[in-house]
Order: sequence, then structure tokens, then C-alpha cells
Amino acid sequence: MRRHFRNSAIVRWGSAFLGPHVLASLRALPRYFVEWKLYNKRAATQRILFRDSHPCLADRVADTPFDPHYFFQAAWLARRLHRLVPPFHVDIGSSIMMINVLSASAKTIFVDYRPLRVQLSNFFPLGGDIVQLPFRTGSVPSLSCLHVLEHVGLGRYGDPINPVGSRLAATELQRVLKPGGRLFLSVPVGRERVCFNAHRVFSPSTVRDFFGELQLKAFFSC
Repeated sequence: MRRHFRNSAIVRWGSAFLGPHVLASLRALPRYFVEWKLYNKRAATQRILFRDSHPCLADRVADTPFDPHYFFQAAWLARRLHRLVPPFHVDIGSSIMMINVLSASAKTIFVDYRPLRVQLSNFFPLGGDIVQLPFRTGSVPSLSCLHVLEHVGLGRYGDPINPVGSRLAATELQRVLKPGGRLFLSVPVGRERVCFNAHRVFSPSTVRDFFGELQLKAFFSC
């Protein structure tokens, strides 16, 4: 019954008018019904039923929308791993849509506080906490943690509240990294602040301070 309600036309119509695109959805509504009528007229043997309707009213835009942070950081990591060819790669909590693609060319271990329950060749998901990683000291040759550090300790994903969570996570990333290994990291930078409970923003100097045991090889901003 609950699944049926989630998939009902009422829920789908309601979701079409929630979020930041509500004005665009309202403007597109007349066109939706015009095109509904046109489709029914042309598809004589495939009539549209209201119970099956699923309006997507804000997708007709001139250019493909994308989040530049996640798009470019994925490209940045993929190109470097392609060049370095590590024996295996470990990622802590980054975008699963990015990491599952990386696993096509490199054995990938993915660790998240909320376990990812999937089966995929060359891809090994683990449940784990970034402040207590399930790896021996100095054992990981290639490590990534993209747009994760800023969330640690804010409770957003069910982790315990801890004002120094990001610093503890940075210490743990350094602990497991193999000597000579590489850490790929991304965080929001700017005026330092806590945007509770979404994320933190760090100054570049704070990030450098977090990783005092490592040598900075490259720094990029977008």
C-alpha cells in the first residue's frame, strides 16, 4: 500500500511542483495539456491514462544543466587515475555515480557511513566511518574523498555530532595513506563557516593545516 501511494499519480503531480523550479513548472503546465491532447490524437492505439501520468515540467531548457563541482571533480579524478593506474583505489563517501564508473578500469573499494548494497564487478562497497577507517596504517596507495570532509560531524547522514569531525577525518585519511601514495580531495573553500547541518566551508589554509603530514602536489578551484 505504501509503495502504491509513493508511485501514485497524485504524488507524481505533487512532486512536479516542489523544489526550486515551481515557477517554471507552472508556466509549462498549459503546454503539457496541449501536448497531452496532441499525443492522444496521434497515438490512436496508445491512449494516455491519468493514473500513469508523470509530469516533468522543468526539463525543457536550452542547455543541459549540470553541477560544475561534481562534473569537473569527477573528470579531474578519472583522468589522474587513468594516468597513474594504481593497483587498487579506495574512495571514501564520494559520488557513487562517479565511483561506479571508475571501477570499470581500476579495482575500487568504496567506503560509506551508509553502506551501499550493490554487486558489481571490480567494485567493493564497505560500510565504515571516515574517522575510523577499516584499513591498516599506510596501506592505501590511491585514495579519494570528494565533497565529503565538510559533512563529517554535522549529523546530516546519521553520524555523531562532532565539531572537530572534519579534522579527525583528515587525520584518518593521512593514517591509511601509503607512503608515496596519493590523496585526491575536494572541499568547499571560501569564507570559513559552518552551514549547519549541510556542510562546512574552509579557508585553503585550514585545509593545508589539516593535512600537515602530506605534501601538496596540486591545487585547483572552480
